[in-house]
Amino acid sequence: MPDSSRDHGQLAPLRRRPARSDTRDNRVRIIEIAGRAFASHPDATLQSIAKAAGVGQGTMYRHFPNREALLLAVYRNDVEELVEAAPRLLEGHDPLDALRLWFGRLAAYGRVKHGASQAIAAATRADLGSHYHPPVVAALDQLLTACKDTKQLRLDADADEVLLLVSFLWKTDSGPDSQERSERMLTIVIDGLRVAARN
Repeated sequence: MPDSSRDHGQLAPLRRRPARSDTRDNRVRIIEIAGRAFASHPDATLQSIAKAAGVGQGTMYRHFPNREALLLAVYRNDVEELVEAAPRLLEGHDPLDALRLWFGRLAAYGRVKHGASQAIAAATRADLGSHYHPPVVAALDQLLTACKDTKQLRLDADADEVLLLVSFLWKTDSGPDSQERSERMLTIVIDGLRVAARN
């Protein structure tokens, strides 16, 4: 009997772990699917996202009681990924290449943020822009500093000003040539920031 009790005691937590893991996995999957959906269709519904994520309506509403709650989760997730990407990109790329790749991620994040801005404003009174702006600026500053240390960018490039300068990345109208247009504009910005541009 004592051995049997111990066995039951050991099995109890094992039964709970998959439930917690499944719940976490469902939430992560829903946010990932929603991020892609909102980027291409800002008016995507919870029902369509739940179907794409392979979860039922009950699971969706347990995690996100309304559309605005899901938009906020996508917003936060995108900012966290954007901030975390800066040091990872610097580890695997030349600083200037890392900066350009980071701008590509910024463009994707910005399009979701811009498209969902009204829903976010309706969902909360908190000033999310002010809350998340500093870590984004800090990530960009890390990239700019690495470029300056390798003498690739002009020393007066300021992260706040550069972020404002590249705001076109999420303001450019969508269309068949929008990505190509953004790439051209981004090249102009980076060329203007290069040390060689001052010679």
